[in-house]
Amino acid sequence: MSKTTRPDECTANPTIYLAFELGARTWKLALSTDRGARPRHYTVEAGHLSAVWAAVGRARARWQLGPTTPVVSCYEAGRDGFWLHRALEAAGVRNLVVDPASIERDRRAKAVKTDRVDAERLLELLQRWAAGHQRLRVVRVPSVEEEDARQREREVGVVKGVRVAVRNRITSLLVAQGVRTAVRADFGTQVATWRTGDGRPLPPRLQERLQREWEEVQALTRRIATVEAARGRDLRAGATPAAQQTRALMQLKGIGATSAALFVDEFFAWRRFRNGREVGALAGLTPTPYQSGTSVREQGISKAGNWRVRAMAVEIAWCWLQFQPESTLARWYRRRFGGGPARLRRIGIVALARKLLVALWRYLEAGVIPDGATFKTA
Repeated sequence: MSKTTRPDECTANPTIYLAFELGARTWKLALSTDRGARPRHYTVEAGHLSAVWAAVGRARARWQLGPTTPVVSCYEAGRDGFWLHRALEAAGVRNLVVDPASIERDRRAKAVKTDRVDAERLLELLQRWAAGHQRLRVVRVPSVEEEDARQREREVGVVKGVRVAVRNRITSLLVAQGVRTAVRADFGTQVATWRTGDGRPLPPRLQERLQREWEEVQALTRRIATVEAARGRDLRAGATPAAQQTRALMQLKGIGATSAALFVDEFFAWRRFRNGREVGALAGLTPTPYQSGTSVREQGISKAGNWRVRAMAVEIAWCWLQFQPESTLARWYRRRFGGGPARLRRIGIVALARKLLVALWRYLEAGVIPDGATFKTA
């Protein structure tokens, strides 16, 4: 995300400001001009762009503005993604996708929460931003290709989560009957042989349900294998910078195909960082100190970033300790946190994750190999 204060189009010429409040069925539009005109509100069907242009046309006619009057718009990042941004930009509209978590609220006032009020508040922020009096945290919009490159990694992550949920449900059903066993590859053939805690066979309908649940686990496993095979083919055949970065990360011990592809597709392939602080901030791994008078405490990491990269960075930090024990980062962790209690080691692994993420960025950006790191054999 980037902080922006004033667009180039803010001149003496009139400008129409448009704020969207996007809903599942309808969109609320709030329009005004930089001449202090009273906001106009319109309701259109969700996704109906022709209705949006018609509303802008009616507003132009009411304010007696020409068809070439520039339009600046904004909406909060969310379910509708970035297709609306691309459509607005293609139509000549200067659009901002705003981070909803960065919009300030008056905590002393009672919250009036309606779509109309939200659209008008967003419109006010847009006008203040255009005048240079408001800072908006704007989302960096990926290209269509960059967004599409992330689909495989995200699909694998989602499907693995669903598979874990199904396996946990199977375990819960068995525990409710007094059966405690691991869900292994031979589960389908073992269901009929198990006995409840009081010695009875599993009820027939429960057996049928368990078989269906197991079939779902197998189907999800096949789906994961299919997606991972497609990812492997892309990686072997790809000559793109993203594929080269993924292969470079995979050469380091402790980093596999899944983590390398996630780091590249979510972070390094399409984001441009100026320093290590930006890398840590985008992953939500920056500290949040609190100091007021004599009260000083650390509130933990911000978590205001890409949670997928953050979770994977922590996981890879543990792997780094195992597979890169002689690296400078691993020695730093052992010296600083290795002899402490479990809680201190968990805190330390987050610090190591941030340092490791910055080191990987420098490795890909400038070819600086992490100190003491070793590579896999051919």
